[in-house]
Amino acid sequence: MLGLRERKKAKTKAAIQQHALKLFRERGYAETTIEQIAAAAEVSPSTFFRYYPTKEDVVLTEFMDSETFRLMVEAPADLSPLQAVAYAIGQTFGNMPDEELQLEFTRNELIQSVPELRRGMLAEITRPIELLTEAIAIRLDRPLDDPDLRLYAGAAIGGLMMLTRRTAEMGIPEMMRSLRDGIERLERMLTLGPV
Repeated sequence: MLGLRERKKAKTKAAIQQHALKLFRERGYAETTIEQIAAAAEVSPSTFFRYYPTKEDVVLTEFMDSETFRLMVEAPADLSPLQAVAYAIGQTFGNMPDEELQLEFTRNELIQSVPELRRGMLAEITRPIELLTEAIAIRLDRPLDDPDLRLYAGAAIGGLMMLTRRTAEMGIPEMMRSLRDGIERLERMLTLGPV
């Protein structure tokens, strides 16, 4: 359980990100300044920089969060690793309030349309690969340093990124159907052999 100070910091960080995404949606990414984001979140620009070193980071931070991978680890044991990912994503989006969901769609759309964010996402890709590798290792009771897990996770994350390219135009039911269909195709292509 987080202490009061940690909860306050997490709340401030989330508020900055939410206000930034709203401003990007309304005004455009390039047209929105850090000063405008800070003012909307009722913090100083120096507080913004304490949480996010750059404007790019406010979009890219926690694009694939550890909570989703925790849900994957805790998914029903009979699900394959990729089915567990779909389960976790469904749980995450299914429990998200509409406004937060729209901001997630905005974030995804920004990453697809703003060149510096696309480049930043490619640089950030190792974090979700590491998280997925760890989640698969736990689910399958395999060693974390198994090189097959990392390759599998990298291929899966790449596939998932391609599957979610057009989610901004979809509602949740359509997005989840598309994700399940895509994961079925990925499962036919990716296999994780025995240790």
